[in-house]
Amino acid sequence: MQRLEGKVAVVTGGNSGIGLATAKRLQQEGAKVAISGRSQQTLADAVKAIGNGVLAVRADVSKRTDVDRLYQEVEQKLGKIDILFVNAGIAKFVPFAETSESTYDEQFDINIKGAYFTIQQALPVLNDGASIILNTSVVSSKERPAPALTRQPKLRCAL
Repeated sequence: MQRLEGKVAVVTGGNSGIGLATAKRLQQEGAKVAISGRSQQTLADAVKAIGNGVLAVRADVSKRTDVDRLYQEVEQKLGKIDILFVNAGIAKFVPFAETSESTYDEQFDINIKGAYFTIQQALPVLNDGASIILNTSVVSSKERPAPALTRQPKLRCAL
């Protein structure tokens, strides 16, 4: 018997990168796996890579209606959730002075609001004793040179 046999696992952002690798491993351990992602093509590619009946649901975690639909499909087709791997996220590297409001909104809607409501909306479909795993960025712990500013601001300080 595999360690996760009979368990249901959901991986947001399971269509590429760490999410895809995690979905593969969960399935190898015997879990019934559902993945989500924003791109139908990368979801189709991920299904081929994972195989064996993975459930793929096109869902944008920044849209609560998409997250609701994800959980409805999972509960209907696989049952209540035992493992929720909150992984969906994006990174757009733009110099601070050039960051647009739309870029800021997109990143926060997916990375912060998306993670928050992915967990909140899962509560009714989580089994007792379910695990929630948050996968976050390593950007804060890696040194990365800042891109050059297109213009250097002149700052003055008066006391």
